[in-house]
Amino acid sequence: MEEIKNRSEILFLYEIENANPNGDPLNENRPRFDTEENKVLVSDVRLKRTIRDYWFEYKDFNGSNGKDIFVRETKYSDGKEEYISSGSRRAELFKESSDKVLETCIDVRVFGGVLPIKKDTFTYTGPVQFQMGKSLHQTEIITEQGTGAFASGDKKKQTTFRTEYKIPYSLIGFNGIVNEKAAQYTKMTEEDRKLLLEGIWNGTKNLISRSKFGQNPLLLFTVNYKEPYYIGGLRQRLKIQSEKSDLQIRNTEDYKIDLTGLLKEIKAQHDKITSVEVQVDSRLEFLNNGEAYTLENKTYQVNDF
Repeated sequence: MEEIKNRSEILFLYEIENANPNGDPLNENRPRFDTEENKVLVSDVRLKRTIRDYWFEYKDFNGSNGKDIFVRETKYSDGKEEYISSGSRRAELFKESSDKVLETCIDVRVFGGVLPIKKDTFTYTGPVQFQMGKSLHQTEIITEQGTGAFASGDKKKQTTFRTEYKIPYSLIGFNGIVNEKAAQYTKMTEEDRKLLLEGIWNGTKNLISRSKFGQNPLLLFTVNYKEPYYIGGLRQRLKIQSEKSDLQIRNTEDYKIDLTGLLKEIKAQHDKITSVEVQVDSRLEFLNNGEAYTLENKTYQVNDF
């Protein structure tokens, strides 16, 4: 398969309603939060896990037919006991060479990794890197308390209590880069790039767990470049326009996304860009220079903006 030759820059927006986008296990699993700006934070690791899970569950990267995910939980048996594999034990399955890992594991080709194979350790910088995600508006953490179904032990007359921390609503944005230079070493292909974008969108949509149900992808905006260049800070060029205060926002009907700064920079760098791929939820409304603006599900040429 053809390895990627050109750089891409990714802007991804998704919403979350009455759920926890990325709990911090060292802080009672509260949503990660920037207390200075009162904005939600989501780690790049959370997004990568979303993509990996999609590849594993829906695209057959499950260890069969020469397709696998390297960073996933596997187990091994020792006598009657079963244990979770360490990274080095996981790497033993690919002990022939690092090339075997790259050929088999899409997540190493895309995200890189540290591979302790034989007596050597191979370190690959991933072609795909994401900045930590952040909400485009202020929000808050709400606390919900309830009762469990069971007692905490024998001879108890009350069930246990539980505490959950959620975000009432948030529009979260990620910046990402696909670096063609790093792809030369990990052998990331155009098909991998296609599966990456599919995993971002469909993986987010298929996070149907109790803490994540309520997440929906809203905009995937991918800028494809002619040369080793990228604009940078695509999320930071967006603005939210709403007649409500930030803390009152509860759905896509409560705001419009101002694309003015983003589209202005796209036009300014038109000679470096080949195309822009857009996937968008029809509920979103946009503005450009104060006027209503439409984005469609298609690949745009630079002159289209």
